[in-house]
Amino acid sequence: MKENLLSKRERQIMDVVYSLGSATATQVLEHLENPPSRSSVRTFLTILESRGHLRHKKAGKKYIYEPTLLRQNVGKSALQRVLNVFFAGSLESAVSAHLLDPKTEVSKEELKRLSAIIGQAKKRG
Repeated sequence: MKENLLSKRERQIMDVVYSLGSATATQVLEHLENPPSRSSVRTFLTILESRGHLRHKKAGKKYIYEPTLLRQNVGKSALQRVLNVFFAGSLESAVSAHLLDPKTEVSKEELKRLSAIIGQAKKRG
């Protein structure tokens, strides 16, 4: 399943479902910026389900949609694409771009955790 094959609207819908954990068509509609019609949202949900991105369960008359893949796994795939497309595969370049941006706010606690993660990575080789 390739996340990058999703249209902009499909990615927006997946973002809503991931952020809520599960969602009805009405909930998706409520959380979309410049939402399409209700029937369009239902069509997108059906398409995403047919492609294996979502599954649904029935609750009364409503369908509740949930992602088929863990958000973390999809996030890793998306991060790898960003690294490859915008930073020539360089994690260092991406992290530098983010941390050196004056608009970026990173707490001392987060920097300490990042430092510990880098230390673990160094030990692995």
